[in-house]
Amino acid sequence: NMHLCRMLKRVINKKSHSSPVKQNQLLALLSAFILWLAWPPTPLTSPILLVALVPLLLAVEHVIQSDQAKKGAKVFWLCALVFFLWNAACTYWIFNSFLSSGMPVVIAALVILLPFGTATLFMTSCFWLYYRLRRMTTKIWSYIGLICFWIGYEFLYQSWDAPFPWMNLGNGFAQSHQLVQWYEYTGVYGGTLWVLIANILIFETYKSFTSSKDIEPVKMERGGVRLLYASVLFVSIPMLISLVLYFSYQEKSNPANVVVVQPNVDPYMKYTLNPIMQIQNLIHLSDSIGQANTEYFIWPETAIPDFSNEDAIRSNINYVAIRSFLNKYKNGNVVSGIESYVLYDCAKTYTARLDTISGKYADSFNAAIQIENSADVQFYHKSKLVPGVETLPFASVLGFLKPVFAKLGGATGRYGKQERASVFYSQSGIGVAPVICYESIWGGYVADYVKQGAQFIAIMTNDGWWGNTSGKNQHLEYAKLRAIETRRWVARSANTGISAFINQRGDVVKQSQWWVSAALKEDINLNDQLTFYVQHGDYIAYAGWFGCGLFGMILFIGVFRKKKEVF
Repeated sequence: NMHLCRMLKRVINKKSHSSPVKQNQLLALLSAFILWLAWPPTPLTSPILLVALVPLLLAVEHVIQSDQAKKGAKVFWLCALVFFLWNAACTYWIFNSFLSSGMPVVIAALVILLPFGTATLFMTSCFWLYYRLRRMTTKIWSYIGLICFWIGYEFLYQSWDAPFPWMNLGNGFAQSHQLVQWYEYTGVYGGTLWVLIANILIFETYKSFTSSKDIEPVKMERGGVRLLYASVLFVSIPMLISLVLYFSYQEKSNPANVVVVQPNVDPYMKYTLNPIMQIQNLIHLSDSIGQANTEYFIWPETAIPDFSNEDAIRSNINYVAIRSFLNKYKNGNVVSGIESYVLYDCAKTYTARLDTISGKYADSFNAAIQIENSADVQFYHKSKLVPGVETLPFASVLGFLKPVFAKLGGATGRYGKQERASVFYSQSGIGVAPVICYESIWGGYVADYVKQGAQFIAIMTNDGWWGNTSGKNQHLEYAKLRAIETRRWVARSANTGISAFINQRGDVVKQSQWWVSAALKEDINLNDQLTFYVQHGDYIAYAGWFGCGLFGMILFIGVFRKKKEVF
């Protein structure tokens, strides 16, 4: 807190040499910088998220207390500056994936405005609505409104037609998972709530030791001391509780030997390579470290590259090769990514397309398959599809973008899906959650697998599209949060890296290097216990969404009671 105060004072002391507008812009830039610095994969910086919004709150307060015209517009553009820079700095790798696909820079720059722009708009709107509440109610209720609006935005952004919950504030602690072991009770929304309340308390503490007019230090008052104590306790107590949970947590011994494979196939070259050779490479890597008691071999997303007919899978040449490989592993199972399709006599789903040659309708899937030492085969169809690449959001409006996204290797608007998670079960009774790539950033969705009986989590992904950027590291870090929320081991197989094993405390106990062929094995502990979060889901998000609706009604009613401000 003292370091932040000194930084704020240095910015504020420029007041005599700069205009209020420039001063507020500097505060906004300071918030954007702290948010970026705190975000994974930067090590050890996650706790500064608890003060990252303080400069922005101060800038917004300056505008509110000023006699400037069009305050609402000024608040909006200040916040837009912060959140656009933060989103761009942390998820620039999306732009990199567009360029790597051969997309022209100008087109890539325009397309990237969709995820950056929508996230910026939602985040900015939360603070603008907070400003509107300040004009018609008390500061306390306005702060509660801000918290509800923000949590409501995060919930909406993971649920609408173009979901991307990558930048939820609670995800920011993935690099410091020792400090958020209580996610097993709250999920990442507990982290979001912690960040928002801590920033508000610290902002109010700072204000209490400065004069509201000149922003100069004044004599400490009793109220300010109480706020300081409250801030310190609110920041430190969750950390202490988490550290106690971390160091006292003991896994129940229930071992299973698992192998994860990293074939290291360039995703942009994958479909030009011989698919049989790719399968043989996966088998070779698996066999190189497999042992007699290995229960599971986890292969990455779309590791089986041919589009395979699910109804005829047992005659598929790749399936036959995998069954042959498993002969030496009595209880062995292969869980792999696969691109598959199902044929219908009629259009059973809205994604089914007519095949003019066969006269049948076909649904294609980014799927997972479990193959074992029996004729039993299990499929899972990816539910959380990547907007643009695997499904086209708001298709009636954005249909013209299909050729653009097709360059990224997807089947834009064509992939089918299943509506909820489902669990693979082995012959020995082990339940595994087949989580495909993007799905691993949904805490509630992964928790649903566990609620259905999953004893460990298998993440199959292909992060090679993004290149050697921070995107692959962030994706790995977020998997640690899923381990904590569910208290399940995570076995992560990534085509080009980073593959890893993560224990029930969220520790990465073993990982591969980037862009190398590799295979890892580990004796993991299976778990049958359900955490509070698994049982109750995103209850904080639901409460925030309800509060968002209530405060939205208050603002709507207020329009008829007060003179409208020109925005």
